[in-house]
Amino acid sequence: MTIVELMPQLLPGWDEQAARVLTRILTRQGISILTAAGVKGMSARDDGVRLIVTKEGVDNEVIADRVLVAVGRRPYTDGLGLDTIDIAVDLKTGRIPVNQKFMTVCDGVYAIGDCIPGPMLAHKAFDEGVAVVEIIAGKAGHVNYNAIPAVVYSSPEVAFVGATEQILKQRGTAYVTGSFPYKANGRALTMDMTDGFVKILSHMSTDAVLGVHIVGPSASEIIAEAVSVMEFGGSSEDIARTMHAHPTLSEAVKEAALDVDKRSIHKLYTK
Repeated sequence: MTIVELMPQLLPGWDEQAARVLTRILTRQGISILTAAGVKGMSARDDGVRLIVTKEGVDNEVIADRVLVAVGRRPYTDGLGLDTIDIAVDLKTGRIPVNQKFMTVCDGVYAIGDCIPGPMLAHKAFDEGVAVVEIIAGKAGHVNYNAIPAVVYSSPEVAFVGATEQILKQRGTAYVTGSFPYKANGRALTMDMTDGFVKILSHMSTDAVLGVHIVGPSASEIIAEAVSVMEFGGSSEDIARTMHAHPTLSEAVKEAALDVDKRSIHKLYTK
């Protein structure tokens, strides 16, 4: 298998460390990963598909059985009759402008999901749908866009919520990191799935959790704890003081939280 990525790293926009670790793991699994590369041409042949991949000005031939093209998505609003009610989509993004209550410029018409700003994720749309119904019913519908989890269902999985280190640096936000490798987690050891880590970013002054990044088994499930903590405005200390069952993969989250203050109990066993 060969992955061709136009951007400099796998998982563009995600945590750089997570991208590096996943790249290393997938490479070890026998997957060839070409970053900062593009497909110049493609043609069908008897034994599969021939691709010309350009990287650093050099053309390389890649022969594949099948080709999966994933070059991003755009909102699908064709055929909705938006022009009949004077709703114009954003020419640059193709999305429908809405206010904080999800209402369009047409009174009584709301929009949610992939056709409005924000991550194009099903669970984001689910929550927006609930929020709109609550707003229509006269209640305080709300979606916390700072606590939307994202997942890549690779093996191992990758998941994150909140900000990356790159974003925090751009914002000038002072932060502290804590991390914990799965190779020091008892459950991961018994499962023989020790690739990956958990990383927590917390505010240097308030200790509020700003972001959590996970590479490892069941990351899609474990990230829910981080989302809950961020939704309630919790801190890394809150996670560190929360009892986690043993042995479980989620203990890696607790250990990463302890490591924010350099108090991880089992991290020393990785040295």
